[in-house]
Order: sequence, then structure tokens, then C-alpha cells
Amino acid sequence: MAGLRERKKEQTRCRIEQVAMRLFAERGFDDVTVNEIAEAAEVAKVTLFKYFPSKESLVLDGVKEDFAGIVAARQDGRSVVDAVRDHCALMVRADAPEVATLVRIISGSPALLVGLQALQAGQRAELAAVLAAERDEITARLMAAQLMSTVTALQELFFEGRLTDDAVKRAFDLLENGMRGH
Repeated sequence: MAGLRERKKEQTRCRIEQVAMRLFAERGFDDVTVNEIAEAAEVAKVTLFKYFPSKESLVLDGVKEDFAGIVAARQDGRSVVDAVRDHCALMVRADAPEVATLVRIISGSPALLVGLQALQAGQRAELAAVLAAERDEITARLMAAQLMSTVTALQELFFEGRLTDDAVKRAFDLLENGMRGH
């Protein structure tokens, strides 16, 4: 059970994030300052930066996923593709309204779009590093690139409200079996 200090820290972090997302949704990411967020969340600017190292992290931390961790933690004998497929299948059941707001905020800001690309490149590199422990580096990098491209395509379908169990199945069938005959 978390102690009082940890609960208060988590409450502060959540309050900052909620206030920031509300302001970004109302006015756009680029039109809100860190000072405005800190003031509205009733924290000092230095406190905000203790929880979020940059203004961009207020948004992008919410879309970060640990694919390297998912693959590293998979059960013995379970394939990499199956581990990522199972995780992506959860997106079909995710609550779309909050995600739609997040997508609108990110797509409305050039800085966040660049940050998202950097985040995805980092996730791909982390996944490749985990995979390289099991195979050669080039194969690991190619696998990570293909997996993350599939994940990105599924995320785009999710954001459009078009992600289904069938789409997840097809995406990973193509990944496992190739595109020959399609």
C-alpha cells in the first residue's frame, strides 16, 4: 500500500496532467504556457518540472507504451509477435473519447508531432535492444521496425474509430505470414 507521501505525489502529478490537458484541449498546445499550467494546477513551475521534464512530456507521456518491456516480459515459448498482438488487441476495447482529445492536441501542434516521431523512434530502438539479446542486431532492428510500423498503423485506425479485432488479426497475420498472395 502506498504511503501518504506517495499518494500526495500521485495526486499532484494527476492534477497537473489533468489541468494541462484541459487547457490544451481548450486553447491548443502551442497557445498554453507552462506558467499558465502551473498556476491553474496551483503548483510552482519548478514542481511541474519535477513531474514532467518538458511541456511536451505533459502530453507525450500519455501515449508512451513499453513495447520493449512487453516483449521482455513475455512467457517462455511465447513469440514476440504474439506478445505485441495481445497488447494491441487491448486497444480495441480502450475508451476512445480521451484518446480523441489527445490525438486532436497532438495533431494540432508541430512540436508534438516531432516529439511523437522521436518517441516512436525511441520505442523502436528499445524494442530492438531487447530483441538483440535473442538474435543478431540487424534482425532485431528489422523486427522492431516491422512491429512498430504495424503498431502505428493500428493506432491510426484506433484514432479514426475504425480499429476492430479483425483489423488486429489481419495486421499480425500479414506480419507473421508476409504479403505474398495479398
